[in-house]
Amino acid sequence: MAEDNCIFCKISSGQEPTSVLEMETDEFVIFKDIKPASQHHYLAVTKEHYTSLKALDKSHDPLVARMESGLKEFLTGKGISVQDALFGFHLPPFITVKHLHMHAIAPQSEMGFLSRLIFRPSVWFKTADDARVYLSQVESLQ
Repeated sequence: MAEDNCIFCKISSGQEPTSVLEMETDEFVIFKDIKPASQHHYLAVTKEHYTSLKALDKSHDPLVARMESGLKEFLTGKGISVQDALFGFHLPPFITVKHLHMHAIAPQSEMGFLSRLIFRPSVWFKTADDARVYLSQVESLQ
């Protein structure tokens, strides 16, 4: 369900004309991050509104896997190496848009100092692999 004031809901539903959707599936869209942390920085944003990774449970693991797979396929199709890429999510309160989105940043090795801090795998930033481990420990929300 879309949130009225959520910019990512507007982008993912095609209601934000200035945003270019690079790829679209039934579950998510991919577009460029407006504040890139490296030469290539894209977001996979769910069409369904989830506030963050913390709003998911173990039943959402396949969604997270499809988001990562979609980003990897997208990057590979653009000739961008996924070997030197970072995929992951920020956790509250360290998110600027409260709508689930996975970052794909490449090349990771060329990120600046501040970006390395912001996207360092940690308590506030979970790599895609860490996100799946986290979700495996969260019981169903239903």
